[in-house]
Amino acid sequence: MMSDEALPREAMEFDVVVVGAGPGGLSAAIRLKQLNPELSVCVVEKGSEVGAHIVSGAVLEPRALKELIPDVDPALIPLATSVTADEFLMLTPTGARKLPTPPQMHNEGNYIVSLGNLVRWLGQQAEELGVEIYPGFAAAETLIEDGCVVGIATGDMGIGKDGEPTGNYQRGMELRATYTIFAEGCRGSLTKQLEKSFNLREGADPQTYGIGIKELWEVQPEKFRKGLTQHSIGWPLAKDTYGGSFLYHFGENLVAVGFVIGLDYTNPYLSPFQEFQRFKTHPAIAPTFEGAKRISYGARAINEGGFQSLPKLAFPGGVLIGCAAGTLNVPKIKGSHTAMKSAMVAAEAIAEALEGDKPDTLEAYPQKLKESWVWPELHEVRNIRPGFAKFGMYGGLVNAALETYVFKGKAPWTLHHHPDHLALKKAKDCTPIDYPKPDGKLTFDRLSSVFLSNTNHEENQPAHLTLLDPAKAISVNYNEYASPETRYCPAGVYEIVGAEENEPRLQINAQNCVHCKTCDIKDPTQNINWVVPEGAGGPNYPGGM
Repeated sequence: MMSDEALPREAMEFDVVVVGAGPGGLSAAIRLKQLNPELSVCVVEKGSEVGAHIVSGAVLEPRALKELIPDVDPALIPLATSVTADEFLMLTPTGARKLPTPPQMHNEGNYIVSLGNLVRWLGQQAEELGVEIYPGFAAAETLIEDGCVVGIATGDMGIGKDGEPTGNYQRGMELRATYTIFAEGCRGSLTKQLEKSFNLREGADPQTYGIGIKELWEVQPEKFRKGLTQHSIGWPLAKDTYGGSFLYHFGENLVAVGFVIGLDYTNPYLSPFQEFQRFKTHPAIAPTFEGAKRISYGARAINEGGFQSLPKLAFPGGVLIGCAAGTLNVPKIKGSHTAMKSAMVAAEAIAEALEGDKPDTLEAYPQKLKESWVWPELHEVRNIRPGFAKFGMYGGLVNAALETYVFKGKAPWTLHHHPDHLALKKAKDCTPIDYPKPDGKLTFDRLSSVFLSNTNHEENQPAHLTLLDPAKAISVNYNEYASPETRYCPAGVYEIVGAEENEPRLQINAQNCVHCKTCDIKDPTQNINWVVPEGAGGPNYPGGM
């Protein structure tokens, strides 16, 4: 393969480089230009366009947005819909019981939004201020010199599966900066390496995660309840499995339906995708989708560790913000507002540093974040998610009530998290789950779902999903855990072939990957490594997702 010396990378210099054009990354860029219009700010985004890789069942708490752009009317964001009612259900196999909506899930004053449309709108605001945004370029490498981050390099383009340059070869670019903001979202590939390089997780709990799977439907007008947010817990999940659903009615006759399952589940036979499909058949849920049309599909891992899983946020030359850091508020089921606020705080610390003595490590950023409303908000709910892991569903509900109404977030203890990949039991100790076949109307298979995500990867490129030890795919995963990757992946990437001939091997269909990162998180020996593919590869979610 052509050496770096034979074809050196071109370099561009900026004051600040932002990795990721999500709500956090774009808010940081906007705030920097508000504070100092002369700053050169660049945002690099691996999706083909801003919003292409954004999927979320999103209710936006507009607090941070209104602090960022004080005269904003959130209703101007395409499809944004004021919340008019909240419902919280406990599902049994045949029935549903309305429960009091937890205070954290009261959504008066909030908006149901398409997160993709929100970031597209934020991207427009950023560009109007002079921010340079480069979609379709994946940040593949962190540039570290003398122990300090000095920027990132985008991935080379036109590398074949054999690792050799093709006729379309293009060397990646170096984007150098005084400070680099990592806003990659949950389980970012560069963030994962930074945590190791700078020991950022020292003193923090392991991060814990959920997988969120979502579909967007156009429903019949008589089934549409504009502004309704509906959440549920219970069926179809077992009592020892954390998770729940959402249905959000927004826009005109659009319903976003999704399911989140904690990745600390124990049964290797569980399929989050199949649990979601089964959920839609519940008698309290299915009527919404009678005569409806499924428009899109997507999936994404989300952080669930909260306060005690926050890593060190600043290191020489860079900072972590938003879901790269893990600022999602799990009981609220919201992370955009905290991501945006952490971004604004980081931007303010950087702007001050660039005006001053430019310290390598921005200690002012975590200090400012502790003085903001984000810190107490996350601290107050720190024991709710681990309570479900420790006490199960019913015990978790009791614990959540105590934390909310009695201790009011000031309990004199903190419950702790454990790594999700260690939670799986051996297949011999678990019962296989018999999932019904899809009907093609309300329930679907994974491949037809991936088709709706518009996922595409250049075929002739190195695999972005690799096994650190290929032998473990059979010796450990297949033999001991019944190949859980064939079920926890919501896109059908992993497949066991040759089992009938007693010669099983793992086939990786990387072209199906929707970049959810679940495999990188849940593999029982952490043997699967997710890295960025060639820029612009992956899903292309439409407006509404």
